[in-house]
Amino acid sequence: MQNKQHYSVLLQESVDALVINKDGLYIDGTFGRGGHSREILKRLSQSGRLVAFDKDPQAIAVGQELEKEDERFAIVHDSFSQMEVWLKGQGIEHVDGVLLDLGVSSPQLDQAERGFSFLQDGPLDMRMDTTKGQTAADWIAHAKEEDITRILKEYGEERFAKRMARAIVTTRQEQEISTTSQLAKIVAEANPKWEKGKHPATRAFQAIRIFINGELDDLESALEAALNVLGKGGRLVAISFHSLEDRMVKRFMRDKARGKEFPAGMPVTEEMLEKELKVMSKALKASETEVGENIRSRSAVMRIAEKII
Repeated sequence: MQNKQHYSVLLQESVDALVINKDGLYIDGTFGRGGHSREILKRLSQSGRLVAFDKDPQAIAVGQELEKEDERFAIVHDSFSQMEVWLKGQGIEHVDGVLLDLGVSSPQLDQAERGFSFLQDGPLDMRMDTTKGQTAADWIAHAKEEDITRILKEYGEERFAKRMARAIVTTRQEQEISTTSQLAKIVAEANPKWEKGKHPATRAFQAIRIFINGELDDLESALEAALNVLGKGGRLVAISFHSLEDRMVKRFMRDKARGKEFPAGMPVTEEMLEKELKVMSKALKASETEVGENIRSRSAVMRIAEKII
């Protein structure tokens, strides 16, 4: 049964756009708690197949249960950036669709011990894959002030990054920063202009989480990997939850739809452009009804492209 705490954003819309061949092979880039995967499997015939990826051991445990229930499904404990490597290892050249559902899942946010949320006190972890890598607390304990400033600015688009970094460094000289409530308090107090309806630690927590998990690097690699593994007519569907991700997806799809660049004035045929993708629609957002049911879906943006060569 699907975890009641988890709400799969743009569920019907994304699967409608993705599954164009009921006998095909599909990739679900982030299994989460399996909402999208289960819906994809409903649309597939007995000969269709679905492979899902996830870095989170808790998600993998849920995926392994689904593997036992449905022989058409396989779960891989790895980043979606590794899809091409994994498929090649299985002798698979092409798939019919790739779904990238980006960001953090509801269970990750709702479990205080994971350290993603500034609303619940817990250890300052923030790792999606809790089996490896440094925690947010480890990084904050040793990072240079200028590096903290840069991360908050680049990944959180935080206006007061410098003030927040200075406050973190000053505080850690006196005490260890090991919990989410500690960090949230430090950051909030260093934020002189609180945005209406937004917790003052929102951008800082987002930035540190993105950095700790290498999310933007993974996304960049995953977009290229998805393009490489898609067969002609295959669909790429990406759901983003903040502007940095959406910008990357939008730019990638736009560039691959435009094709190669040539010097101004040079006569160019359509074939010479070697366009790889066709953008299938404008960016789609969650309906008012969905936002009413799940407030986290209000920032979701879905983009769809089709492989044309």
